[in-house]
Amino acid sequence: MSEDDFSNVCSKIDGEKEFLNAISQKIWNNPELAYKEEQAHETLTSALSRYGFEVQKNYLLPTAFRAEFSSKAVGGPVVAILLEYDALPNIGHACGHNLISEAGLAASLGVKAAMEADPKLVGTLVVLGTPAEEGGGGKIDLLNMGAFKGIDAAMMVHPSKFTSTFPPVLSRLSINVDFKGKEAHAAAFPWEGRNALDAAVAAYQNIGLLRQHIKPSSRIHAIITKGGVIPNIIPADSRLEVYVRAASQSDLNELTDCITNCIKSGATAARCTDAIEYKHKYCYLNLITNKILGDTYDYYAHKLGIIPTYFPSESMIPAGSTARGYMDSRRPSSHPFYDIGTESINHTKEFTVASSDPKSQGPTLKVAKALAMTALKLMRCPETLQKIKKQFEEDIAQGL
Repeated sequence: MSEDDFSNVCSKIDGEKEFLNAISQKIWNNPELAYKEEQAHETLTSALSRYGFEVQKNYLLPTAFRAEFSSKAVGGPVVAILLEYDALPNIGHACGHNLISEAGLAASLGVKAAMEADPKLVGTLVVLGTPAEEGGGGKIDLLNMGAFKGIDAAMMVHPSKFTSTFPPVLSRLSINVDFKGKEAHAAAFPWEGRNALDAAVAAYQNIGLLRQHIKPSSRIHAIITKGGVIPNIIPADSRLEVYVRAASQSDLNELTDCITNCIKSGATAARCTDAIEYKHKYCYLNLITNKILGDTYDYYAHKLGIIPTYFPSESMIPAGSTARGYMDSRRPSSHPFYDIGTESINHTKEFTVASSDPKSQGPTLKVAKALAMTALKLMRCPETLQKIKKQFEEDIAQGL
């Protein structure tokens, strides 16, 4: 890899650090939920237009976008850098998506600077704005609508309390259950009723008992979102919402079957009916980080002083789920996590504060540089891209 590339990338990103931080802070200060990220969409597309990218606003989805920069020579690899920018209800950017946007934008500016400095460099950079990661599955929508057609590899980074190029991200399926019973006066004629809340509670308790017998890498989260109106009416309707997570699709399917039995037995015990909705359309698959692509990123990350602090092979502790997993089964991808200097965990109020803290800026710009260099490596070295594609085919064949 040319030292000129490294110099151009670092110089460009360092020179724009105040502007990049301003973008991050603007998104952080205006948290928007899935599919409603209108301000973030406008902020990022305006920034990309300002720096000479060809931008398509409202790309396939109202708050998605696509920006491109291509070499003058036709052909070459097509590499995508992904941005996320949705927030969480009530606690804002508690997963640091403002930093994901900043890192992706910074990396894109770095790649463009290197491409402009060398007319012989052939390729296309695609910057994809992907909404609704937090519970909407925006990347799944975009993939199904053809947004990734023609893209050779896709990459992004994610802030965390640890650094790992190969984070153990789980498959996830959402299950919603509506229990139906029969109303009755809870004091005068309770025997006439069928308590739907009892069905939900029994199912919830069954799931709690199941947890003793699941793999350490699996997770089950359940809440009861509907359970009655007033105490003296036996509830005729209740609702249970469940997230199921596992390290592989096969583990997820097996665990889902067990949870289904828990739900149905709860309904039977309360003499109620159940209507189960499996939200397969937005099932998040486990992350498949392409090893060659990850190793390429690692090379530049180490050069920049980014050292892994977490190795999945040494622990069973997983790191949540992401819509990226679904995409990883269709395109070679990488999704490194990086430490922003906090002891807080994602999806907490404390992490919201950390994602706006000035000390998060140094790590964010470093990973942006590593991301940019990885993209340029693929453009300069077709043989590396071919190895990545071969690794991808092997991973899919093995059902990883």
